[in-house]
Amino acid sequence: MVLDKKPQSEDWAYVLDYLPYGSPEDSRPLHQKKPLVQSVGESHFVLMELIPKEGAVPEIQDKVYLGEGDRDIIDHVKRRINYNELTHGAQLELPYILENVIAGDEPKYVSFFSDAYPITNRLHMLELLPGIGKKLMWAIIDERKKGEFHSFKELTDRVKGLHTPEKLIVHRIIDELKDENLKYRLFTTPPKPRNYSR
Repeated sequence: MVLDKKPQSEDWAYVLDYLPYGSPEDSRPLHQKKPLVQSVGESHFVLMELIPKEGAVPEIQDKVYLGEGDRDIIDHVKRRINYNELTHGAQLELPYILENVIAGDEPKYVSFFSDAYPITNRLHMLELLPGIGKKLMWAIIDERKKGEFHSFKELTDRVKGLHTPEKLIVHRIIDELKDENLKYRLFTTPPKPRNYSR
């Protein structure tokens, strides 16, 4: 959880959409188009276009390997994309995949509520989550003085008025992905130049 994040590459990603005939914006004849995968990275939530290996047909929600060494489904990362370049289907799939990623690494995201700190004299990290105002922020801060949080359930049990904190994190991640010029980033990294590749 660092506010001055730098662009990062990903080792693993989740399939948001599979486009057997490539990008809808590609005006080339059908036989010249290659299949494309739209995906979101597991660690930094980088949105990417991937080129699958010949004959591979990734399923939506598949976890695919992008790191060094043998890749079973993906040939290479084509480029980093922004939220508006996602297909409608990919945009609909994104919140579900983000919820699964957060649930799969719960301690990391719960620790955000224990470790968040003031950014300025007037703004606290906690307030960057949609739905958390001053009252809820102080309730979280007061409660964590008694001991850090260990699960989302414990967090909601101890902080009255805080419901589904994992969904607040999902909403914040999507807000960060939608706005490339956002000043503060809690969970994503800023976009790289348009020729992003590993």
